[in-house]
Amino acid sequence: MNRYCYNADISMHEYKKKFNYNNIEVLELSIKYPKISLTNNPRAENLINNRIKTEIIDFVRYSKYLYNQAIEGYHESQANNYPFHGYSAYMEYTITYNENCFLSLYFDRYEFTGGAHGSTIRSSDTWELCHGTILPLSSFFKPGTDYRSLLIDEMTRQAEVIQQREDIYFDDYKELIISNFNENSFYLSPSGITIYYQQYDIAPYSTGIVEFTIPYDLINWHPNC
Repeated sequence: MNRYCYNADISMHEYKKKFNYNNIEVLELSIKYPKISLTNNPRAENLINNRIKTEIIDFVRYSKYLYNQAIEGYHESQANNYPFHGYSAYMEYTITYNENCFLSLYFDRYEFTGGAHGSTIRSSDTWELCHGTILPLSSFFKPGTDYRSLLIDEMTRQAEVIQQREDIYFDDYKELIISNFNENSFYLSPSGITIYYQQYDIAPYSTGIVEFTIPYDLINWHPNC
């Protein structure tokens, strides 16, 4: 085991900005993000931090588009004599795994644009820490493994149990688990690989982002250096 890449030192930071128009706050931007430190491993450290930085820059750029939308919404509210509700753009990172030479996280991007409720989109990244290599889902399975079927079968089994108990999915959730499966929508957790579905993918808004954790024993792989 390389002790220099067993895990990362992580510090959380926050960036906030308020956008005003005609002395009215029309948009609030908030980003909570990690900074990664890897002792004696600057190359991997830079690769990971640069990817996070790129994701943040993309969101800040998108907030400028929302700002223009907010101005239009403000003018519309003034023209039609109804209250203007300020827009929000929020991004937050959550570290889900940081051991055994692996780092995994997801980040939620939330926006509110004056409707009945906001919307959230989740994305995620997983790295091998020694080299700073970002890993695809396929890398956790032996070559030739039909991992898609394995994961879908287990998620369907878990969903059946949950649906019988809580009835929180769409009626055709089994078909939607298959059709909306996204290989990029995963992260490592202490007990397994978690696959997630976006809002409305397999369930109504009230259910939120749906997650299924596939135990490491089931996929015959465990994180290790």
